Formats: sequence, C-alpha cells, structure tokens
Amino acid sequence: MTKTLNRRTFLKTAAAGTAVAIAPRPLLAAAPDKVTLAFVGCAHIHTPGFVSLLKGRPDVAVKYAWDPDRRRAEHWARQLGCAVAGETNAIWSDREVTGVVICSETARHAELVAAAAKAGKHLFVEKPLGITAKESLAMARAIEAAGLLFTTGYFMRTDPKHLFLKDQIARGALGRITRACAWNCHSGSLGGWFDSKPNDVPNDWRWMADPKLAGVGAFGDLGTHSLDILMWLLGGVDAVAADIRTITGRYGPDCDETGLAQIKFKSGVMGSLAAGWVDVANPVTLEISGTEGHAVIFRDQLYLQTTDRKDPQPVTSLPAAPQLPLHQFVDAIRGKPGQPLVTPTEAAARVVVMEGMYRSSKSGKWTRVG
Repeated sequence: MTKTLNRRTFLKTAAAGTAVAIAPRPLLAAAPDKVTLAFVGCAHIHTPGFVSLLKGRPDVAVKYAWDPDRRRAEHWARQLGCAVAGETNAIWSDREVTGVVICSETARHAELVAAAAKAGKHLFVEKPLGITAKESLAMARAIEAAGLLFTTGYFMRTDPKHLFLKDQIARGALGRITRACAWNCHSGSLGGWFDSKPNDVPNDWRWMADPKLAGVGAFGDLGTHSLDILMWLLGGVDAVAADIRTITGRYGPDCDETGLAQIKFKSGVMGSLAAGWVDVANPVTLEISGTEGHAVIFRDQLYLQTTDRKDPQPVTSLPAAPQLPLHQFVDAIRGKPGQPLVTPTEAAARVVVMEGMYRSSKSGKWTRVG
C-alpha cells in the first residue's frame, strides 16, 4: 500500500530586500555540476524538511540563508554550513546563486519574488504564492516574463493515487465526471501546532496562524493543497460558495480554523472542498464520481468502481511517484527534462479561487472567480 503524502507525513519525512538592477539570467545551456541556491526567508514550517532534503543532495550547495529575524537565519545557516546574508542584495547580486528557496512569511512573497525575478534567479516559492489574487497574478507575470524556472510546494501531485486518477479521468475511464470532493484536515489547532515558542525562534510557526502574515487561516493553509489537486484534475473554476469559521479561537477571532466550499468548475463538474485544523481524523481525502465510475481514497487506499466492476476494488497497481517538488526544482535547474513543475500561472490561479472562497464566506453569496 502506498503511504499517503499528506501534510503530517510530509512534515515528518521531509525531516525584505531591495532588488539590484541586473539583467535576468538566461536558462542554463549546459547542466551545472552543482546547483548553488540561497534560502530567502526561513520562517515556514516546511523549512526543516527542505533543509534536510537539500543537505542530502551532493549536487547542491546552499551559499546563503537570509531572514529578517537574524537569529532564525543564523540557525539555518549553521544547519546548512552556509553564510548568513545580512541583506537580500547580497543574494540578488551573486552570480553563483542560480536559484532561491523562498520560505518567508507569505506577506513578504510579493517583494521577494519581484526582486528574485529581476535578478534572474530561478524560484521555488512555498505555497500560497501570494496574499491576494492581484499580487499573485503580478508575480506570475514577472516570473514568466523573465523566463525563469518556478515551482511551489504542491507535493500532493506526487501521490501515485492522484496520478492514477488523473490518467483515468483523461482517458475517460470514469465517463463524464459529475462530482468531486476533497478533504484536507488535521488537528493543528487542537494540538497547538502553531503556538508561540519565543525561546525557540527557528521553530516558532505562530505567524502561520496570523492572517495578516499568512493571508489565510486553516482553510486556506490546508485547503490550497486539495484545491490544487481538484483544479489539476478538473480544470478551471467558474464560481464558489464557502462557509469558513473559527471554532476554538486558539489563534484569535481572525484566524479561521475550518471551512467548507462548493465549487462550480468551468467544465460543469460540481465540487466541494473541506479543510481545517480542528479534525481528529481525516479518513477520506478524495472522492470522484462519473457516469461510468467512482473512485474514493479512504484511509490511504484508493478504491475504484466502474461499470465492469460491481463492487469497489482496491487499486494496487499504481504509477511510480515523482520526486518531491523541491527535488524537481533542482533537477530542472540541472537540465533534467520533463520535470512536472507547477507553473506560475497555476500557482496564482489557486490564490484567485481561494480568495473568492473567503469573499464568499464573508458575503454569504456565490462568488464568480473565472
């Protein structure tokens, strides 16, 4: 049985500056022997996993770590054996640095991405791309105009079960898709995952429960992953309706902790999305119904029922899992073809839809996003 690559598993296993006016770097004509990167912001809860991943690659050298909190930058610089950048200009102007890993607070993304694009640095940017749809679309345009490699941390695309379903839908094996539901929940609020840790600065994730810095609360934080899968499988969204709420109030009245959204896809498919930090279990993560088949992922097992199968059958033959997104990013810089990178436009589109869901929750009305 393939192990689910959900947020909890990922966290366990994956163990602002001013831009300088230099010309954008063209894509490398020949693969470098070693990719030189820099961490630009080290605040995200996935930073420890990314550091561990890159330390395990002999073809990667991390030259700098920068963060507005000097203590955080110093901590991760020690882990990486690299220099602390006192300001981001040191990174933008260094021609050895071909790419950056942006793990800052989401509120800093727009400035940092714009500077990185201007400096010609390939970008891995933690999700979500931006706080607002407007700034996310602007970042996508800047990255694409500079001709840079980009991806973000939508690691659920590497789950073999999702790859199998994408192929089944594309081949029409489920017939006309009529309905799709996705769930992505954990007990983060119940367990205090984001509580302040003032004496442990590198591992203080409290900002992620502050919508002023993160842009969203629980629904947007976890929901963006499942929203990406739904849009990756089913295409663009026309309109949404959502109810997003605070339950325990552990992180204040402005930080939502759960939500449920309805989705009208441009294809006519009806969808729903649930996400939150107040769930003690998350047994069903995806369900897809079509006129000739039905699929559900329950307790990490994919079950499929089609017109020639009277009962749901577990799917045991699955495609090989791609590398995690950060591995894909490094491999793409090294010139390895065929990396399934998330495009800047895709990353921005998820923010557009998620912003629409939050607007809908406030208004109590369906909101068009297409």
